[in-house]
Amino acid sequence: MDCDAICDATQNIRIMLLYWILLLIPALGAVFASNQMRQFSNVVNKKHYRTQKSSLPISFFAFLMVLVVGLRHEVGADWSQYVVHVERAFQLTWIEAIMQIKGEPAYGLLTWIAAQLGGGVYLVNFVSAAIFVAGLMVFARNSPFFWLTLCVAVPYLVIVVAMGYTRQSAAIGLVMIGLVSLSRGQLYKFTAWLILAALFHKSAVILIPLAVFSGRRKWGAVLGVLLVGGLMFALILAEHIDFLYRGYMFAKYESSGAAIRVSMNALPAAVFLLFRHRFGLTIEQNAFWTWMSLGALAFIVLLAVSPSSTAVDRLALYWIPLQLFVWSRLPQAMGQRAGTKRQWLAVVMSYAFAVQFVWLLYADHSYAWLPYQFYPWVWLWS
Repeated sequence: MDCDAICDATQNIRIMLLYWILLLIPALGAVFASNQMRQFSNVVNKKHYRTQKSSLPISFFAFLMVLVVGLRHEVGADWSQYVVHVERAFQLTWIEAIMQIKGEPAYGLLTWIAAQLGGGVYLVNFVSAAIFVAGLMVFARNSPFFWLTLCVAVPYLVIVVAMGYTRQSAAIGLVMIGLVSLSRGQLYKFTAWLILAALFHKSAVILIPLAVFSGRRKWGAVLGVLLVGGLMFALILAEHIDFLYRGYMFAKYESSGAAIRVSMNALPAAVFLLFRHRFGLTIEQNAFWTWMSLGALAFIVLLAVSPSSTAVDRLALYWIPLQLFVWSRLPQAMGQRAGTKRQWLAVVMSYAFAVQFVWLLYADHSYAWLPYQFYPWVWLWS
């Protein structure tokens, strides 16, 4: 290898280093926790989760994610667009700011507050990151293998989605809390979380019908949830259907890599449907995740027939938690012995590292994430 090639390789490692550290921490956590896997049964170990909840390493990593995602500088393909939102909000009243992003009042109000306080896009990103990370941690704590869940989440959900789609990442964080509630049969809590999510990104209302597929159903509660969902659609989304149609479908916007991202949901969906009897779920949980898996497979059909891959791609983001759910439970579901479980653990971790490697080196828009810049550091040296 010549000197130029070595220099190029060194430069690539340097500008990507933070992202690899962000993945390496939960990967090491998963390795150190692997000796506890034999203690897991099909029923969640509540004592284990209480220990995880108060764990200093977990709190540290959650705080690190909030800092890295929330205080990024000029990272993400839509960075300039979010800066413009805050700049406009500075000259608006709070009511006008709420209407600036039609149908997403929580995000509009957040931009107005950030503009008035002088926090700019960094305050918006920081608050959105805190919401996203809180949702991710709640979802991960509901998994029998906490660190592996985070390891699966980092390469795409954290690095790409949370750093690239500020509004939708906050919505997804709230959706993940709602999904945990729904998997436990708590329909009203699920609805409340989804309402909050839709106030950040109106597309979150697509998940309302999942209430029908949540296992043993109290139909009065289901009808109430669907009624609320209908009202949410009328108040938040219906007014903007024409705008969305012209902006996505009529314009035929295309997202490069949409097929790969939809396939990333479809693969764990297929695995779950084939081996769901091994996951040790309750009847309600099994029914819920079965329908989630069928929905993930349906996106393949939607992608084939839709005139806009961007529309399908954005909606499929809400199915990313399925990846976390299936892959984090795969060692427990497929490994019959401790040694076998460690082998499946290695498979899942290798998959996570491969996803990050391919995205950073070959994705069309990864340049917008490179190099990572930390705002306090940039401000200090400016």
